[in-house]
Amino acid sequence: MRKKYLFFDIDGTLLAGGVHGYIPDSTRLALRKLKEAGHFTAIATGRAQHMALPYMEELGFENMVSDGGYGVTIEGELLGIEPLPREGVLALLRECSEKGFPWGIQVDNSDTRLVPDERFEAVTGDVYLNNRIVPDLDPAQYECIYKAYVACGEQEERRLESLQGVPWCRYGPDYFFVEPLEKARGIRRIMDHLGGDYSDVIVFGDGDNDLSMFTGEWTGVAMGNATERLKKKADLVTTSVEKDGIYNACVELGLFEV
Repeated sequence: MRKKYLFFDIDGTLLAGGVHGYIPDSTRLALRKLKEAGHFTAIATGRAQHMALPYMEELGFENMVSDGGYGVTIEGELLGIEPLPREGVLALLRECSEKGFPWGIQVDNSDTRLVPDERFEAVTGDVYLNNRIVPDLDPAQYECIYKAYVACGEQEERRLESLQGVPWCRYGPDYFFVEPLEKARGIRRIMDHLGGDYSDVIVFGDGDNDLSMFTGEWTGVAMGNATERLKKKADLVTTSVEKDGIYNACVELGLFEV
């Protein structure tokens, strides 16, 4: 069949069971069959490129959209990561400091979050990143900020007027992420680099941070465990990640021989 370009979210799509979960055997089989059939495969994640590399290497991917669409890796080479809009992030963090909300920032492609004190970890108990305390941390001293994190509940976030000036997403009750939500942007960069046709793209996702991938320019596959918002935008809703969702979708789309 005609070559397709497939982009997979990690958490809840490739990965079952949460942030430190597992890759179903059926998913590994599907990825192998896709490659054997000559299709292009890539990760499309909100994670920092460094944080997604273990999955890239484990599953044999050479291409990736990372950092919510702001990072692009092709044939194992990181072509670059764009930072967040600086003034908007600085305005939000100033407001957070004024209102007593703990926060942290990522200023490089690593697994480390800089925090001004111990409050962020104490409030959230978060183990997603390593926290490094930098006393009197001043975000304005950094030219590039790639992600920011603010510890507060859903009711409290309404007090943050500066939140309107940055992209953000909440994955849990204790804190939210300030990160790009433009995975389609990275997908277009890769497709333009390769000279591929957008209509040959197929994206797989499960969360609201995947909404930007479901643009109507290409085929969108929502996992059975996806949010209702994503399912409504999908061209196909497959079974859940734990119930062979990726494999079943590939079979339904005729991407390889069973």
